[in-house]
Amino acid sequence: MASTVGKSNSTRPASAAQEPVSAPSDDRQKVLIIDDEKDVHYSFRRLLEKEPLDIESAESGDEGIRMARKSTPDLIVMDIRMGQQNGLDTLKELRQMNPKQVVIMMTAYGTSQTAIEAMKLGAYDYVLKPFDIPQLKALLFEALSAARAMKQIVAFPTKMNADETRQTIVGNSSAMQQVYKLIGQVAPTNTTILITGESGTGKELVARAIYQNGARLNKPFIAINCAAIPENLLESELFGHEKGAFTGALAQRIGKFEQCDGGTLFLDEIGDMPMTTQTKILRVLQEGEISRVGNNLSIKTDVRIIAATNKDLWQAVQRKEFREDLFYRLNVVRVNLPPLRERVTDLPILVAYFINKFRLKHPTGPSQIAEEALAAIQRYTWPGNVRELENCIQRAMVLATGNTITLANLPEEIGRGYRSNNSGEPVLSVAPSSSASAPAKSSAPINAEPGKDALAHAVEVLFDFARNDKHFKIIDAAERELIVRALAETSGNQVQAAKLLGITRATLRKRVDKFSIQKRMAID
Repeated sequence: MASTVGKSNSTRPASAAQEPVSAPSDDRQKVLIIDDEKDVHYSFRRLLEKEPLDIESAESGDEGIRMARKSTPDLIVMDIRMGQQNGLDTLKELRQMNPKQVVIMMTAYGTSQTAIEAMKLGAYDYVLKPFDIPQLKALLFEALSAARAMKQIVAFPTKMNADETRQTIVGNSSAMQQVYKLIGQVAPTNTTILITGESGTGKELVARAIYQNGARLNKPFIAINCAAIPENLLESELFGHEKGAFTGALAQRIGKFEQCDGGTLFLDEIGDMPMTTQTKILRVLQEGEISRVGNNLSIKTDVRIIAATNKDLWQAVQRKEFREDLFYRLNVVRVNLPPLRERVTDLPILVAYFINKFRLKHPTGPSQIAEEALAAIQRYTWPGNVRELENCIQRAMVLATGNTITLANLPEEIGRGYRSNNSGEPVLSVAPSSSASAPAKSSAPINAEPGKDALAHAVEVLFDFARNDKHFKIIDAAERELIVRALAETSGNQVQAAKLLGITRATLRKRVDKFSIQKRMAID
């Protein structure tokens, strides 16, 4: 910890790490570090030695449980992967022993399932190794403040005035870590969820992750696309109908709500749902009951609703295209999925994932990608998001003639404007034996002056966003994207990134702070 700082290390917003607060000074709080690496204990003691805190150490889960039972620490910071008893099992016991125990988990493997499991089990937060020091300190003191607040008794006045390889959600970026954390928090509840994001970002995958990690796992999960069913059939599909209710209703039909009783119903593209159907959905959310088409008899149903849309529902409300009361009922907890262009550091991981996925069906297909091709993928804006990337990799694997996906195998719009000065073609291996848990470094030279067509395309994309979103700021968006890309290209080396952008390191630091960009850098 004394030499490096990790990339998107805490799941808390980056702004929380700008000015770490001081630990409370009126009495000393206890922090227990549970990790099987002595270097980690040493680093935490060095980090907190000047703070009014008592630091204790345990080198195993069993030892940590014994010490927690004896000393009742205010905060426990614990590694997920240890020897005989892993951190998640230890977390279960700690929470059973003290439901109010504040625990921060540490891991070098920021997979979606790890994050979801930790949050489901009641972790306060989790951080990725190596650590971002200012952000880590801010999180530690925030957790200590939460521990102190839970110990305070609040009184009101008597009178008151009026599996990593099998994971389907892929990405280690800070934006995706926030998504994993939110899934872990909402999955065990019965709260209605609204998932928003552009087409192709993986909204149904998030809905399934919420279901698979929730209390209704042993009950049905039914997904229905509201935009794919004709308006005159959608009500029947959802609520069922009686025989003779309309032309063609030759027999009674049970709808999805009755089929899914006790389970989870995923309403995809709910922004395209007709107003008449919206009224009935509102009744389900308010009263927990439905009526089949052609029958006024109320039928009780217990269904958790997860809805998704790629539209701005609030704008639809303003245009009288979506019911305002239904919007508020759906928007209890919102999970917003970032577009692929806002998490470019996840691209190498996603590419490796899709190559390995398709190789399961076609073992003789390519197992690696040329860095020139990977660099072109990282420069593209991906309007179709993850779905477009998956199709692109599948196409490339079909067209590749050897063991390597090359630039020539990619669609023309992705490779357009990219030019390499290398005579050779280095490759990134993504065979199943290699790790896909960390972004790969691209060493292929980047053309600093792309062709006019590619530049015009990029500018047009920016203006498309501006036309569709009055709050979109073109200059800020372009500047932030260039900085994020430069840091990704240089593996977070700010000196090299500043040189690539043609600015000073001091200017780069100011821009990084301005846009709250989480970065990897060496400690001076």
